[in-house]
Amino acid sequence: MKDFLKYMAATVVGLIAFCIITGAIGMMCIVGMIAATNSTKEVGENSVMVVNLAGMLEERAESTFFDEIGGGTVGTVGLDDVLDAIKKAKSNDNIKGIYIEAGMLAADSYASLTAIRNALLDFKKSGKWIIAYGDVYTQGTYYVASVADKVLLNPSGQVDWHGISSQPIFLKDLMAKFGVKMQLAKVGAYKSAPEMFTADRMSDANREQVTAYVNGLWQNVCEGVSESRKISVNQLNAYADDFITLSDAEEFVKYKFVDKLVYTDGIKAEINKMMKRKADESVNTVSVAEMRTVKTNDYKGDEIAVYYAYGDIVDSEATGMLSDGHSIVGKTVCDDLEDLMEDDNVKAVVLRINSGGGSAYASEQIWHYVEMLKKKKPVVVSMGGMAASGGYYIASGANWIVAEPTTLTGSIGIFGMFPDMSELLTEKLGVKFDEVKTNKHSTFGTPARPFNEEEMAYLNKYIDRGYDLFRQRVADGRKMSVANVEKIAQGRIWLGQDALKIKLVDELGGLDKAVAKAAKLAKLSEYHTSAYPGKAGWLDQLLKSTSNGTYLNAGMRQALGEYYQPFMLLKSIDRQSAIQARVPFMMNIN
Repeated sequence: MKDFLKYMAATVVGLIAFCIITGAIGMMCIVGMIAATNSTKEVGENSVMVVNLAGMLEERAESTFFDEIGGGTVGTVGLDDVLDAIKKAKSNDNIKGIYIEAGMLAADSYASLTAIRNALLDFKKSGKWIIAYGDVYTQGTYYVASVADKVLLNPSGQVDWHGISSQPIFLKDLMAKFGVKMQLAKVGAYKSAPEMFTADRMSDANREQVTAYVNGLWQNVCEGVSESRKISVNQLNAYADDFITLSDAEEFVKYKFVDKLVYTDGIKAEINKMMKRKADESVNTVSVAEMRTVKTNDYKGDEIAVYYAYGDIVDSEATGMLSDGHSIVGKTVCDDLEDLMEDDNVKAVVLRINSGGGSAYASEQIWHYVEMLKKKKPVVVSMGGMAASGGYYIASGANWIVAEPTTLTGSIGIFGMFPDMSELLTEKLGVKFDEVKTNKHSTFGTPARPFNEEEMAYLNKYIDRGYDLFRQRVADGRKMSVANVEKIAQGRIWLGQDALKIKLVDELGGLDKAVAKAAKLAKLSEYHTSAYPGKAGWLDQLLKSTSNGTYLNAGMRQALGEYYQPFMLLKSIDRQSAIQARVPFMMNIN
């Protein structure tokens, strides 16, 4: 018995030691794998950079611990990474050209696609070439790929070309089935975000603004493709009306949409032809991800900070965790801007905004910190796909505003939306309420009843004050009268190219133009940029991924596709800030 216990104890100790040793070895392997992905990349001679247009295109891809192990984000493409890689490829003598592999890319906006397209056009100014190939081109990927010197298509492939539409969703009748309705206080005839919950069709004002920006987006797409492919805009519209998406692949050559039909095994020969080499020679490739670690000589002179603010504007991290993707957390952004304000190494700040707004309170707080920052150093705003409502609020005080022609901006308006669940509770579920109160409005906000007429009047006055403040912020920042701001406000959404005409923005262009303007305002002859906030280390990523389900949410997004956004909206609706400065929850631009 004694020997048995001795051997048993030895076995247990051995197992524990084995677990500790294998765990340590496993951790070392993981660290080694991550270190390997972050090691400096050397680009070989006669290389081709591969831009894979597939997955979800977002403002900034923030990889998690699991992504580092797997070698990339879960179906996510960072606009910042793509633009940076193209810029590096242009100046790298070892990279001879770019190969675009078009796939099923879901972009956050046409402005983001335009930014990539413009970067590729700039790349071609170096005298280098671009080849694009796709089994199937979505309309968005074709818009980007059309800049290529050669556009190739699979002999059984297709090019989607159908035009642009917007199909707002209305939930009023659905909520009524459960005894829930929204009580609304708003300012702005064009402020259409609440319509999703309070109407069953688009208002006339909303239809007017949606028609304007959808047609404007499509015009920009057609003009870009027309210039690159030498097809008239009228003909492109005729092709869309004829729904050529389902045409035989040979027809796309006749339409001049593509130059040649090839199978995947013929792509190498086409690339080698551009490089004036034998058809079967091997091709050195470098990916966008690998270009992150390619050394450049750009880090000279003074620092310009590029601060990324994208996603819903929320009051706290808790509400942000329930939103669709990344959030602009009011307190966090304010703290970060204060750090940049006190950092003497930072000579100017470019605030990169891609947001449809959110909490009016958080927007006001961020605006205040932008004002303080502006007193110490220049602040230039670069607008991405959207900088509207609260997104415009935080931009309005900057020294200079740069927008893409297809940026959605403006939407100067505010609303308060309060769910009334009294019918659900009292009639559907049979919940009973009684009350004792000391004052007239002691039961304000109770779930037992909707707001009465007097209470709604108080709420409307409160919303009016918020709107007046928003207009004043814009008037002060843009050096306009409040009366002139009112003419272009009322919650109306404007395309960037139209916002330029009414002085809501100062210049059209991308992030590069914003950086150049910031350097000019700061009187810098030599400068480099640094991205803020910094991306978390792998240990922080591990803790964050496991604590808030980041990795699971990314997987769910990929699985649910177009249904992910409404799912997340329903999940978080009760945690949204009551007073909102934001565009519609779901733009549904297709």
